[in-house]
Amino acid sequence: MLYPQPVAKLIDSYMKLPGIGAKTATRLAFFTIDMDDGDVQEFQDSLKAIKTDLGHCSQCGNITDVDPCLICQDVNRDHSQILVVEQPQDIMALENMHSYRGLYHVLGGVLSPVKGIGPDELRIKSLLQRLQTNSQVEEVIIATNATPDGEATAMYLSKLIKPAQIKVTRLAHGLAVGADIEYADEMTLQRAVEGRRQL
Repeated sequence: MLYPQPVAKLIDSYMKLPGIGAKTATRLAFFTIDMDDGDVQEFQDSLKAIKTDLGHCSQCGNITDVDPCLICQDVNRDHSQILVVEQPQDIMALENMHSYRGLYHVLGGVLSPVKGIGPDELRIKSLLQRLQTNSQVEEVIIATNATPDGEATAMYLSKLIKPAQIKVTRLAHGLAVGADIEYADEMTLQRAVEGRRQL
């Protein structure tokens, strides 16, 4: 069906978002048409602010509207631990637990020779500089995803950090709560066995 140009452009814009297909984009476009003018203006302002008011923390690489970010500024956090994640949204997920109180470092991805992503494309140098200049750091917790590239990145970081006499740990991976063992893949089962705890 031919839509008026503004509607077609809005549908195309929504389809650029991850996980949004043509049907969902069309539904969102028509929902937007029926929104109040004030809500549309607020939505537009929010989109502009994301691009103009946000940047990356010069210390950890998290997205922020102040530099350094509020986590890096927080003197009550445990500065002896740095948890390394792939992306800023990983920090949001971990912060929602309300149990980790250390600092973070965002790599900006993982090593992937197939995609042409090497150490220079990630924030690895800045992590090593943080460790050299901050004598408080006693442990680096690597929290890359349990994918082949995530595992390779974790091993690479471990080899770089260990000579500095800093403890390097990896988040435990294993079976999800409610999961059946018979349906788990081999890597998940291996991680579950390796990450076992005493009861």
